[in-house]
Parts: sequence; structure tokens; C-alpha cells
Amino acid sequence: MYLIIKRKAMVAALSAVLIFAVVLFVGTDVFVEHKAMNASADVNWGLSFNTENGVPSGNASPEDLKNYNAFYVGDTSKKTIYLTFDAGYENGYTADILKTLKKHKVSATFFLVGNFIETSPELVKQMVNEGHTVGNHTMTHPDMSAISDTESFKKELTQLSDLYKKTTGKEMLKLYRPPQGKFSEDNLKMAKSMGYSTFFWSLAYVDWYNDAQPTKEEAFNKLVPRIHNGAIVLLHSTSKTNCEILDELLTKWEDMGYSFGKLTDLKHI
Repeated sequence: MYLIIKRKAMVAALSAVLIFAVVLFVGTDVFVEHKAMNASADVNWGLSFNTENGVPSGNASPEDLKNYNAFYVGDTSKKTIYLTFDAGYENGYTADILKTLKKHKVSATFFLVGNFIETSPELVKQMVNEGHTVGNHTMTHPDMSAISDTESFKKELTQLSDLYKKTTGKEMLKLYRPPQGKFSEDNLKMAKSMGYSTFFWSLAYVDWYNDAQPTKEEAFNKLVPRIHNGAIVLLHSTSKTNCEILDELLTKWEDMGYSFGKLTDLKHI
């Protein structure tokens, strides 16, 4: 939540306070336009959906983000979807999700936290062996916008990439997603200086509460009318609903004429 408070002194001893509050939350339609990102300001990634199957607006433009090798949407002239999953831990659904992706011949990107790699190394190896990409979601999933010093920022990404290499024997591709979508301009600069591309998303919904999973209908009401050209879709692999609907969801998107691309392709847009 952002509070922008502007106080004006008055002749009398009293002062009036003008407060403009904006909440940026995954799946809402609230949007604040930032004409220029403030290096010292912390930002929660947010979207505004204006038309069915239209490309949403983000709280930073694609053009501004590209200055930092950052993206929230792909090539909007093509009916391509970039499917991504965030995973802080294994919740028993990843194997079935991988099976469905294999059925549809879809290569996804899994943004993993250290806990997932430590506790489920065989699933990580399976992702790699089946042609998926593993991205950096930090070692401990902190609020990265609260980290201002370069060494602490680097530590979160480097520890995760080192763990990935130890587990798979391969170098981790430098794709980074800020936990909870919290970032600052300084964060984007630091990630770029490390050779990382930062990836937000242009479609997601509230799917991460284990004890309050959305119904199939609720999921489809968000994920079908809001799909769009160049969509970077964020789903959580911890979600029971996502596991159960994925086959039908991918089929629906395919029937709508969409195909699936890889995030690594976006570095060349």
C-alpha cells in the first residue's frame, strides 16, 4: 500500500492533510502510472486490465523496464504466451504439472527459492531434463526492495545460483523474479549489473493460499478473458487448483490460437 501525503500549512494552528492511497495487488484492476521510477522508492508490481484479452498496463512501461533488462510482457504483436511458475517449496503438485506440460509440449520457466532446490533436487533435475528453464527467485524469498546494499542483494541471487549448479551441474541462466514483485529502481540496476534480466508478469491471480484455493470457475474467470498477446503468466506450482485445471487451461489457450514461447527469447525483443 502506498500513502502519498501532502500537507499544507494554514493560517490557523490547524493543518489539513490530503492522503491519496493506492493498493497495488496481484489480480486487482488498480493502477498507478509512474512517469519516472524513483531510485529510492519501493514499488509493488501492479497491473490494470482495461479490455478483454487486451494487454494490461503495468506500473512501469515496457520501454522503461527495458532500460534495466526487465520485462513484464513479451511481443504484443504475436499470440505467444510465456508460462512461468513460482515455487518457494514443493507442495505435492509439481510432478503432475510437469506431466501436463510434457503432454502439451510446453516449456515453462520455474522461478525457484532455495528451499525448493534443497528439498526437491530430483524435481529440479527433471525440470532441466525436460527442457524447462529454472530462474532465480532468491535464496530466502525476502523483500528485495528493503535491501539497499549491493553485497546483500548479490548474496541472495548468488547463493541460489550456486545451489542450482551444485544440484544440477549446470550454470543457472540469469533470469530473476523479485519475490512478491517488490522492487526498486536500485534493485533493477543491481540485477542488471550482475547480468540478470528481471521478469515481472502481465497475468496472475490469487492462487497461493493453500487453505483458500480458488475454484475452477474463479480461476478460469481470471485466466481466460485476461490472456493476451505476449502474456507473461505467473502461476504458483504450490496451487492445487492450478494442478487440476492446467490441462484444460492450456487446451483453452491453444484453442484460442495461442502458442508458447520461452522467456529467454524476450532478451532479444
